[in-house]
Amino acid sequence: MKPTAVITGGAGGLGRALSTALREDGWHTALIDLPGPELDALASLDDVSTYACDLTDANQCKDICSRIIAARESVDLVIYNAGVSQISAFSDSDMGSHRNLFEINYFAAVRCAQHFLDAIRTAKGTHLAISSVAGFAPLIHRTAYAASKHAMEGFFKSLRAEEAAHEVRVAIAAPSFVATNIGRPEAAGAGFVRPGSASDGIDYMEPDAAARVILNGLKRNKDYIPVGRIARIANLLNRVAPRFYFRQMIRTVGKQTTP
Repeated sequence: MKPTAVITGGAGGLGRALSTALREDGWHTALIDLPGPELDALASLDDVSTYACDLTDANQCKDICSRIIAARESVDLVIYNAGVSQISAFSDSDMGSHRNLFEINYFAAVRCAQHFLDAIRTAKGTHLAISSVAGFAPLIHRTAYAASKHAMEGFFKSLRAEEAAHEVRVAIAAPSFVATNIGRPEAAGAGFVRPGSASDGIDYMEPDAAARVILNGLKRNKDYIPVGRIARIANLLNRVAPRFYFRQMIRTVGKQTTP
């Protein structure tokens, strides 16, 4: 049986691109996403299985993860890709939306990691978290989003230390701006926007290109994969010249954002 990669947010632009690239390399992909026509359209593809689920619902999440484990001979890779963003000043935000964003971006990933933990250990497989530039650096008008991605990175970096004894890899990919949902910010609902839909992004990458960078990084056994020119520059500047990065971030992203 082919190795299996589980992709949360599998019906989105980056999720689909990752699925396509993996299947070209001989994988089967199990795609988890909210129910709807985007997920339904993928069900007939070769080497794809689809699972409709709201990952913020603990019971649904447990059931779907169990079904995938039961259906496949092994689970070799889990890609934690599901997420939303919110573009607003903190002064214009409310705690309810802040908590809800964490439920999607952070707690859903942690819950899935818990359910797939033993299966990945058995396969000596890989956890791959899709973070963001906002996961390692500040990003204006995205306080809740940046906080959720910082939390995600902290969790998976710590998990890497624990799972090394089980010969399990834990990798993190940090894209900058991926053009997955340009012109569709309203589709996420509840005051959130889909990643890749914002108008204030810089140097957008296409999803296929981002997927290739991520999977090439995995093949090269990288633990941390900045995705795109902006991510690579931001990663370097934030480490060696954080004040300069901060000023440039405000001058570029900040001037384009209308919270």
